[in-house]
Amino acid sequence: MNFMPFSKVQGAKNQHKVVIYALSTCVWCKMTKQFLKDNQISFDFIDVDLCEPAEKEQIRQQILSKGGSLNYPTTIVDDKTVITGFRKDLLKAALDV
Repeated sequence: MNFMPFSKVQGAKNQHKVVIYALSTCVWCKMTKQFLKDNQISFDFIDVDLCEPAEKEQIRQQILSKGGSLNYPTTIVDDKTVITGFRKDLLKAALDV
């Protein structure tokens, strides 16, 4: 998974490992990223629609292996909490904001 082209966004709060699987054209994905930026949370993201087919398949397997569904955005916190869609309430709870 390390060779996939993740982008890193630095924030003052980095006590959680946050990974977002997003689509470059998705409004909910943009809102999720903005919410994290507004709350100064560090996160990594990847725009799945811009990936190669082999990378897309790896991402699908990664999301499914965590119990997620193939909807975007999918946010994974600390490798265990899977949040599908733009869910401010669940993001706040998982990230202590």
